[in-house]
Amino acid sequence: MLNKKVEKILNEQIEKEGYSSNLYLAMASWAEKEGFAGIAQWLYAQADEERIHMLKFITFINERGGHAIIPAFKQPQVKFEGIKKMFEQVLEHENFITKSINDIVTLVIKENDYATNNWIQWFVTEQMEEELNVQTILDKINLVGDKNLYLFDRDIMSLRTVV
Repeated sequence: MLNKKVEKILNEQIEKEGYSSNLYLAMASWAEKEGFAGIAQWLYAQADEERIHMLKFITFINERGGHAIIPAFKQPQVKFEGIKKMFEQVLEHENFITKSINDIVTLVIKENDYATNNWIQWFVTEQMEEELNVQTILDKINLVGDKNLYLFDRDIMSLRTVV
């Protein structure tokens, strides 16, 4: 049975994962409109992954005797200043999610919730991979330049690691 503090922080994470999905959908739509089909495809895949993360939290909360609450999601921005700046925002957002996951770990350890601590470790590993993936993309963009992205756009899906 989840204690109320753990249930609350996990429900807060549902909102963050859902917002992440919507943010990446908004970025994908913008990239697609700007002619970056490959980048859009990568972002659509990320959006799907974030939705799956949200569902994992919902399922875990309910299976552990809590009540997963489905929140409203704030609308993400719809226009971006360029591909490089957009991926810098992705990295900043993934850093925010990592901190949030770490906050969950801190709480479940404090609350002696070993089952949740064991379960959340998957997300700890996932966030390390997410940050590395986005940093790799930014490194490639820095190599090719923000204005010379045709080949990068074509090949971006080869940089994606699926978990």
